Amino acid sequence: MMLPRRDPARPNRCVSVPGAAFICRYPRHVNWPDNAANTVAQTLPTAPIAQAEMAASAMIDNQSRAAGDDAYAAFESPESAWRTLTSFAVYRFVVVLVIAVFFWGFRSIPVIGGVSPLLAAAGLSAYMVMSIALILATQLRTPSATIQLSAQVLVDVSMLTLIMHASGGTRSGIGMLLLVSLAAAALVSHGRLAFFHAAVASLAVLFEQLWQFLYGDASAAEFVPSGMLASGYFVVAGLGYTLAAYARGAARVAEKRGVDLANLAQINELVIRDMQDGFVVVDERGVIRQLNPQSAEIVSGLRGSSGRALVDVAPELGRLLAEWRADHERSFSIVRDASSQRDYRLRFVAVGDAAVAPTVVFLEDTSRIRAEAQRMKLVALGRLTASIAHEIRNPLSSINHAAELLEEDSNRTLEDTRLLTIIQENANRLNRLVEEVLYLNRRDRAHAETIDMSAFLPRFVRDYCANEKWPEDAFSVNTQWGVLSVFDRAHLDQVLWNLMRNATRFATMQPGSVRLIVMTKGERVELDIADDGPGVAGETLQHLFEPFFTTDSKGTGLGLYIARELAIVNGATLDYVVEAGADNRGAKFRLSMTRANA
Repeated sequence: MMLPRRDPARPNRCVSVPGAAFICRYPRHVNWPDNAANTVAQTLPTAPIAQAEMAASAMIDNQSRAAGDDAYAAFESPESAWRTLTSFAVYRFVVVLVIAVFFWGFRSIPVIGGVSPLLAAAGLSAYMVMSIALILATQLRTPSATIQLSAQVLVDVSMLTLIMHASGGTRSGIGMLLLVSLAAAALVSHGRLAFFHAAVASLAVLFEQLWQFLYGDASAAEFVPSGMLASGYFVVAGLGYTLAAYARGAARVAEKRGVDLANLAQINELVIRDMQDGFVVVDERGVIRQLNPQSAEIVSGLRGSSGRALVDVAPELGRLLAEWRADHERSFSIVRDASSQRDYRLRFVAVGDAAVAPTVVFLEDTSRIRAEAQRMKLVALGRLTASIAHEIRNPLSSINHAAELLEEDSNRTLEDTRLLTIIQENANRLNRLVEEVLYLNRRDRAHAETIDMSAFLPRFVRDYCANEKWPEDAFSVNTQWGVLSVFDRAHLDQVLWNLMRNATRFATMQPGSVRLIVMTKGERVELDIADDGPGVAGETLQHLFEPFFTTDSKGTGLGLYIARELAIVNGATLDYVVEAGADNRGAKFRLSMTRANA
């Protein structure tokens, strides 16, 4: 985005420079909201601002060398100076052509050059050559704009006075053409040189009349129309100066409004870019005109889609927009994007009262809201559990110990054994729940180290089978030698323990029923844990990693959630892999870790 910045060489000028920072003309008149000004100041780093300052200075230096250091004395900007000077020079050339047509085309009517045709012809020829030279000078942009403006007026005054003298003086009416030149010069220069040009033209006319009176046939009475013509020059200069003053005032107001609009546009852009929800503007034809980065994070098809039809990049969203335009009273439930796996709530707002008007689409990320609610719930639960953990664990230890003592009684009946088993299983379940909740408070304490997966996994499987009482042949490990990953060893042990416990709960536990496969993919190490169970139902996929969500009456619902949290802490990802095909039964989880350099 191109934004105005104060020109350091001229404090009252602004130039357009690329960047997100700007310091503009009339800074005291810009109405900044307090928080918005602070936001902009905090958002923009110092380095880009310094670079923008250097770019502005370089641009101003280049313009100064091209247009001349004094070009700004009479003009608001160099570009407008050369544009108006070119128009003025072309107008002069047209006037010379018209006078030449009258002179050489209608010689029988001595309107021009009636007193001295040779002098008139020489003056017209010189005038035409000078007009062409002035046009070329405006294209070359040298010398400066102010010098060229004065040169053009002086050429008009000298040449028109010469032609007027050859045509009989003031009575020829040629001096009236100077009124147009003076008015144009006053407007072009914004009135700063108007009276100087008027004084030069007046002196030229009066001296020509004096010559006619001394050496020609003019009478003293003819000084009156010459004086009136000279007065007219000053009147026109005064009007030009006044109009130029009004024009300058209007330009200042317009510039101030432009700066205010530029400030407001940048603030709006910052607000839209930093919105946590998605924001998409769609015109009446369904073409995307504007969107923020968050919208592409929620609906992956919107990435890089500006200027394209919404229905082409996000068909589901385009269909919902069409339904809403047909019925503005319709509301929509939570929508899930298939690619990003993000849930969002839609809200449409029409811009205008037309039947099919441009529409602003708001995408509220419900996944973020749900995650924030879960985080707050877990924080509160963690604090509660940490404060009463010992109050729970001490009675559990006593219950377990008492059950173990009763189990040693040789006179217990079968009913006593069944009841003791129930006591021990539920006590262990409560203890595991407390352990998992307490683990949430320690998940950010990661101490990464390099782990050889070919040595770690077989040892882990043996320990797991010994503790959980499963046969080792139910597990198969497929890995390459020398595959190194970066992970906290205790965290990796906990992640795999949770995933293995989840797999053994649903697997058939036949030989090779649970498979651990290690693969390398670029700079990542991928570990797949797959089983031959029934897999995960489609309706539970979106809740799979949510805390306290479980399909097992004996589960806590924290295993997969803790596993993913620990993976994130270690710079890894944990996902459920959905594979199509009849041969792909069971569930498969993939842990993608950072690969260590050998």
